[in-house]
Amino acid sequence: MNIKELTQIREQQWWELIKRLNEEPFKYHIGDGEISLKGEEFKLQQRIALRNIGIINPNKIEEYIATGGYFALARALENEPKEVIKTIKDANLRGRGGAGFPAGRKWEAAAYHETDEKYVVCNADEGDPGAYMDRSILEGDPHTVLEGMALCGYAIGASKGYIYVRAEYPKAVASLITAIEQAKAHNLLGNHILGSDFHFDIELRLGAGAFVCGESTALMESIEGKRGMPRNKEFRTTERGLWGKPTVINNVETLANIPPILTKGAQWFKEIGTEKSSGTKVFALVGKVQKPGLVEVPMGMSIYDIVYLIGGGIPKGKKAKAVQTGGPSGGCIPSHLFDTKVDFESLEAVGSIMGSGGMVVMDENDCMVDIAKFFLEFSVDESCGKCTPCRIGNKRLLEILQRLTLGEGEISDLTKLENLSRVICQTSLCGLGQSSPNPVLSTLNYFYDEYKEHAQDKHCRSGVCKALLRYEINDRCVGCTRCVQHCPVDCISGSIRERHYIDATECIHCGECFKNCPVNAIDVF
Repeated sequence: MNIKELTQIREQQWWELIKRLNEEPFKYHIGDGEISLKGEEFKLQQRIALRNIGIINPNKIEEYIATGGYFALARALENEPKEVIKTIKDANLRGRGGAGFPAGRKWEAAAYHETDEKYVVCNADEGDPGAYMDRSILEGDPHTVLEGMALCGYAIGASKGYIYVRAEYPKAVASLITAIEQAKAHNLLGNHILGSDFHFDIELRLGAGAFVCGESTALMESIEGKRGMPRNKEFRTTERGLWGKPTVINNVETLANIPPILTKGAQWFKEIGTEKSSGTKVFALVGKVQKPGLVEVPMGMSIYDIVYLIGGGIPKGKKAKAVQTGGPSGGCIPSHLFDTKVDFESLEAVGSIMGSGGMVVMDENDCMVDIAKFFLEFSVDESCGKCTPCRIGNKRLLEILQRLTLGEGEISDLTKLENLSRVICQTSLCGLGQSSPNPVLSTLNYFYDEYKEHAQDKHCRSGVCKALLRYEINDRCVGCTRCVQHCPVDCISGSIRERHYIDATECIHCGECFKNCPVNAIDVF
């Protein structure tokens, strides 16, 4: 195939695509769910990475070509590789996988090294709880990732690419397998792509679900058939990466931005977002919000606009308490800072991170000590155990938080939490350990009063930490004995038609008495 044949497919399929879209509603399928693309929540969004989701059939390469797919690759092959790198650098595209390192600089560093082989790796190991940004792109528009990888391969002089994807994403894996086969059949992958001297092939590698394999060096260890554990950072991956060769690793969303940047130009992309954070960002908006789902917004939009104008606000008339960005290693941003702009610098300034794009909304009923414990439990479970600060330090942090939520903590524990968190951040081997204390540090900073209540007053204002709750029967009690019948530890006493009493020393705080009292005679403190 050549660019002339590519143009013919585009012209032919364009009208077929328009006809189908006129007959069918715009809908986006993710897993078993279905989201209309005509809702009010889409008015403030700007779709670049998600531009084709719900528009094209992901299993038909012709529909991707009809929307301009693979033309960026065709035009790039007519220019020098350094021109491709220059465009990505000028666009100021920063990696969407977490750290925000400029993609163009990474490509340039890999292109500088002359060797017999180089590699392009797509990091599709999406492990954040509640996150499905990568999954949506892989399932709904796999060819944009393949084209982005091929463009990177041409720019740096690589002939081989790997997509490291979670085995828990069977639909994404099936979509990629089909897309790779179709691309090879149309001479868009393989040897002499589009009649040029450029050769590039892509293979899949399935991850077993280890969260740490989202870290670049652990991911490469896994691809090489070893246990997924981070390497010591003696060399950059662009110098010595996969099998000791120069390697560029970009995540799914970063690669999905490459074709439209090369099609529309660096200046077009830079005009979106902020000066230091160009373009858009995809977020998985989840938690206590009216309209959860994927959103793609220009960098620089405020958290308030995302939560209230796009997400519809907090359900049941509750008040927002905080938003956590950046996945389990991100920080919790309180509601009074919801005017914070969503870009790399602004989020870092308030103690959080961009991460891969998780955004968890919490309301007034959430306990921030319990929230910190929840995310730290995840980090402890997912630690590879290679370095002492992460393996042991995070375990000690979790033990302190568990004591606080059980009413066994002391005020001195709060100082221990902060000091130990900072040591772990400064001494851990990889990004997982270095950022895992972020939920603790941010909640300590913004919600210190809640920590103090847990440690000093043995009280949880949100009523989440059951061990800190106190149940008392008030004078509305009619002596119906319903509470006695449902108490699993027989700690309630009293005669029929007389006020009953709870033995606080025996109470296990299960709440069964409160749930089953017909006259609301039980107070919870």
